[in-house]
Amino acid sequence: MNKLSKFLPALALVLGAFAAVAFTSPQAPTGEYGLSGSVWYDVTGINPDEDTYVCNEDETRDCLFDQPFGMGTPISSEQDKVFVVQNASNLPIAH
Repeated sequence: MNKLSKFLPALALVLGAFAAVAFTSPQAPTGEYGLSGSVWYDVTGINPDEDTYVCNEDETRDCLFDQPFGMGTPISSEQDKVFVVQNASNLPIAH
């Protein structure tokens, strides 16, 4: 029994490390995506301007989402706005 008690701190450390890894949810990558018609654009890191896209006021729509293809939620600062493509050749299509 004495030998077993010497290994208890190591066993607790191993179980703690296992629990930390096993019960931690992976974070999904977050970006910025806009929908124009049926096309999703990845605008992560792209500044809105007259050569890329703009977010115009529209109380019934949302401009940017954190994931494409209807899987994301609206980005709070871009709610009640509509995504408008100014120059599609300057915007990558989301994959």
